[in-house]
Amino acid sequence: MQEIAIIGVPMDLGADRRGVDMGPSALRYADLNEKLQALGYEVEDHGDMDVIIPETRHYGDPHAKYLDEIADACRRLAQTVVQAYEEGKTPLVLGGDHSIAVGTVSGMSEAFRRQNKTLGLIWFDAHADMNTPETSLSGNVHGMPMAAILGYGPKPLTHIFDFAPKILPGNAVIVGLRDVDRAEAELLKRIGMRVFTMKEIDKRGIGTVLDEALSIVTRGTDGFSCTLDADFLDPTDSPGVATPVRGGADYREAHLAMEMISDTKKMASFEITEINPILDEKNKTAAFGAELILSAFGKQIL
Repeated sequence: MQEIAIIGVPMDLGADRRGVDMGPSALRYADLNEKLQALGYEVEDHGDMDVIIPETRHYGDPHAKYLDEIADACRRLAQTVVQAYEEGKTPLVLGGDHSIAVGTVSGMSEAFRRQNKTLGLIWFDAHADMNTPETSLSGNVHGMPMAAILGYGPKPLTHIFDFAPKILPGNAVIVGLRDVDRAEAELLKRIGMRVFTMKEIDKRGIGTVLDEALSIVTRGTDGFSCTLDADFLDPTDSPGVATPVRGGADYREAHLAMEMISDTKKMASFEITEINPILDEKNKTAAFGAELILSAFGKQIL
């Protein structure tokens, strides 16, 4: 029986708007654990990590708010992810804001590195998350995790386990982009990483796009991590997110993407972030998120 290790990270230090710290609880409230067990998985829920709340600390550097606290949480998350993976479990990380991806991907990259393996990364998001403290207009670290994973940004984020980058640009893709800062776009073009905007999804279809995206993250790798920011989804279906952007993936597009990920049999970890129950409608976004997790872990229509 395959095993899943659920790790909750109730962190909302990376954004100005409170509420995403309740995302893990909202997903569990949607009966996530029970539904994964019904798929045939053995589920071990590690509960939620202990993360400080913004009201207890000053944010520090205005160009990278709560950097020390976020880096500390990411280091602890990375250790937990390594341990779960080395015990033969698939880490399922529930956020929290998207800055936690630095911890999840650092942990997976280190676990693969210990086995002389290479990790790919597929990143679903309306935003590139490619800012650094030098380019960020807000200083919010949830806009910086992809850059940190690729080795750009503050050393406390880039050098968890004392190596960088965690993922090579040729082994990573972003899917669903529709809101990108100029500096982020310039960095993406400079490093040559493949990104798929919503325009490309509209023109080519989500199936064709996922075929190409998955071919990139599986070529020359031994598996891939998947991280999904709930604002990848259209706000009509996913209203409870911190930074909604119109024109995202609809219900069936998102499910098809997750089903195609499952079909590869190469997904090594999964993460979902940025669900904000305060802004949601009757837990609609968390219920949708739980459905997408199930599709990624193998639930089929037939």
